[in-house]
Amino acid sequence: MKTRAPRNRTLFIEEGEADSLMQHVGVLKKSAKPSTIVDITNSVLHQDLFSCLEFLPLNCIDLLIIDPPYNLSKQYGKRSFGKMGNDEYVEWFDSWFSQIMKCLKPTASIYVCSDWTTSSLIEPIIGKYLHIRNRITWEREKGRGAKANWKNCSEDIWFCTVSDDYYFDVEAVKLKKKVIAPYRVNGTPKDWDETKKGNFRLTHPSNLWTDISIPFWSMKENTDHPTQKSEKLLAKLILASSKEGDIILDPFMGSGTTCVVAKKLGRNYCGVEREAEYCQLAIKRLLNAELGGAIQGIHDGYFWERNTNPVTK
Repeated sequence: MKTRAPRNRTLFIEEGEADSLMQHVGVLKKSAKPSTIVDITNSVLHQDLFSCLEFLPLNCIDLLIIDPPYNLSKQYGKRSFGKMGNDEYVEWFDSWFSQIMKCLKPTASIYVCSDWTTSSLIEPIIGKYLHIRNRITWEREKGRGAKANWKNCSEDIWFCTVSDDYYFDVEAVKLKKKVIAPYRVNGTPKDWDETKKGNFRLTHPSNLWTDISIPFWSMKENTDHPTQKSEKLLAKLILASSKEGDIILDPFMGSGTTCVVAKKLGRNYCGVEREAEYCQLAIKRLLNAELGGAIQGIHDGYFWERNTNPVTK
């Protein structure tokens, strides 16, 4: 077990916890009756995605959030993902992406995460099956930079839908930003609020996100997963593209951030993860999560800029 500094808030599995946490996970397998939405609702499935694809119920998912391994050599728990040739990665991606489409409702929305090396590879595959609505680029505030190249500090998220009939709640994901040059009409603030701690404007979200922090050691949501996304990032996707009571599928669940945020926001979830250690982390986080629980970076129903303290009038 790692030795951690006293102020390190990283969540980890303590000695003796693993067996009890694994009692909360499930597995989808062949049975006399086809799987139904009841079988996957609010569940963590400990298995490889390929082993459960044929058993996932049809036409039941409202929101699909996919954060697959990028085409990089990386260690995930006890297993590694090896970098492939571009054609091989495209074939691997299509092999499961095409099969998971059957789970989606006609009104479903889909978000697919990628980095700059894989984004252009997967776009044509996504476009074969879905309507691509936008490409979100978000800034990763992490990393020391490179000596002979530009620092890689951004990732992409492809926003897609099954059809033209889809849900999107722009009011739920507005960003409260500090006003640099406040404009007044007849002495009255125009489109901004004047507070004791500064001037702020409520803005519509764009496809360029600079308000996201990567989880790190002083954040309660942090785990040892190497590619963990923040709860704030997932909250944007979930609030914009799902309603309370909807079911969200994350086929590469990792440490469970999608499921945790779904629970906090009153949505149902299903996560699939092959690494037992990450399933345990997800279950531990889910047991700690509560409906309406705090999400760092969100206050009073609004998203706030990175490193900004929410203020009230």
